[in-house]
Amino acid sequence: MQPKDAGRTAALELAIGARIRTRRRQLGLSQTDLAEKLGVSFQQVQKYERGANRVAASTLIAAAEALGATVSSLVGEDPSGRDSGDDEIFRALARPGALELLKAFDGIADARARAALVALAKEMVTDR
Repeated sequence: MQPKDAGRTAALELAIGARIRTRRRQLGLSQTDLAEKLGVSFQQVQKYERGANRVAASTLIAAAEALGATVSSLVGEDPSGRDSGDDEIFRALARPGALELLKAFDGIADARARAALVALAKEMVTDR
């Protein structure tokens, strides 16, 4: 039998993993690069990023240092105490290709072309 908070804990692990992956990719680090900095295997980094394994506090501190981030940013702590809603954004950015798509989108100078791309993406959404 799982504790009442199991679903919330799993969501937290997913969100932390997504933030680690997003920050790692922003810095252009591979999973192997981060693994070396943390003293773990790249497979372990994969598990952290997928939320399959919990990140120990000491590992979270080491990851924050290796990624030039704060622990609070990796756990999604909002200093105001409000829920910022960033978890969904970080999960989306953690998907393969998301950062590349965002960078390409940012490079489109024509506002109409950007709007057309957004309209195309919305048309491609399958779960309406």
